[in-house]
Amino acid sequence: MPAIDETKPFVPLNIGVLTVSDTRSLEEDKSGAALAERLTAAGHKLAARAIVTDDVEAIRTLIKKWIADPGIDVIITTGGTGFTGRDVTPEAVEPLFEKRMDGFSIAFHMLSHAKIGTSAIQSRATAGTAGSTFVFCLPGSPGACRDGWDGILSHQLDYRTRPCNFVEIMPRLDEHLRRPKARGASA
Repeated sequence: MPAIDETKPFVPLNIGVLTVSDTRSLEEDKSGAALAERLTAAGHKLAARAIVTDDVEAIRTLIKKWIADPGIDVIITTGGTGFTGRDVTPEAVEPLFEKRMDGFSIAFHMLSHAKIGTSAIQSRATAGTAGSTFVFCLPGSPGACRDGWDGILSHQLDYRTRPCNFVEIMPRLDEHLRRPKARGASA
């Protein structure tokens, strides 16, 4: 079980939240709101928040813009990870990954299975890195967003989490690109 090393400082990250939906407005976006509330309550900064339609090019365009933005360290999407014809978030985002994070999908499905049983297989939650940015794609339900944040992301996006966390490796994500991005943490 992860533990917090109280001798280390908390390092706030700049996180963008993208809701993928054809039907929600910002005012009706409970999933995006749940993520925004949780990440700010944890001490991180909501660097950007938007809603785009279930369209591969619209999703990809905004994600690419956020990946290129040195003011965004992490992107969390919500919605579009199911199996209907309009669910295209993985198709839009996964081609942008330089490294896919299979463990995130596995951990999310394990967590989800404990809460909703076999219905967990209806999610194509995914994650990876693009440049020096972490990208996590969660389902569109507020419960799935709370579970993903509370059970996985809140720990891995906290520099104090032991035995390891994503924040401590962030300065090294783009070593192969030779274009360092400003970071709040030093390894």
